[in-house]
Formats: sequence, structure tokens, C-alpha cells
Amino acid sequence: QVQLVESGGGLVQAGDSLGLSCAASGRTFGSDTMGWFRQAPGKEREFVAAIRYSSTLYSDSVKGRFTVSRDNAKNTVYLQMNSLKPEDTAVYYCAAGQSRTYISGNRHAYDYWGQGTQVTVAS
Repeated sequence: QVQLVESGGGLVQAGDSLGLSCAASGRTFGSDTMGWFRQAPGKEREFVAAIRYSSTLYSDSVKGRFTVSRDNAKNTVYLQMNSLKPEDTAVYYCAAGQSRTYISGNRHAYDYWGQGTQVTVAS
């Protein structure tokens, strides 16, 4: 059974940093595209960042502040978030696109999803 489990969310102040982790199990994710998405109350789920091998992709809203990385030996993907803003407040989801040959910000390119972790940035 494939599982993605996010951790590391919490309440921080604007300008602070926070790191999220996503531990994958049930299959080997080394060749998958791994993505992070977020969903704020009343809003659509939106793309944040993705990584495929050493290639990365970011949304304009987080570029320069967030960094996505992965450790294939641990089957884990990370999202380091710096200079957080109140508008970054959302539930953050990890996702895996099985054996995708491309990197994508389209949520339909992802096959597996975690349950999400709440990130709240106070002003």
C-alpha cells in the first residue's frame, strides 16, 4: 500500500522558516516526480514546488523563498520554507507522480497524495 506522510507543519510568525518532510512507503519513488501543493480555506489546491531527479520547479509565489529537495535513500522529500508570509497559510500536501518522465505543476500529473499538514503563519 502506497503511503505519503507529511510532517513538520505548525504555527510560526511572519518571516520565520519552517521545514516540511514527506515520507513515502509502499514502493520506490526514486524515478517519480514529487510535488508539494497547498490549499487555503475556500481556495483551490495550488502547486507549490516539484522535483524530478535534480530538476526543480516552483510557483512564482514561492520562488526564491522555498526549496524542494529529496533523499531517495530515505524515500523522503523535503520543503524548506523561508521568509514565510501570512498568505503561505494553508494545508500542505505531498504528492507523487508515478514514473513521470516530466516535471509538472499540474495536480492531475500526480497519482498519490498525503493527508496534508497545516502551516499557519501569523502576522
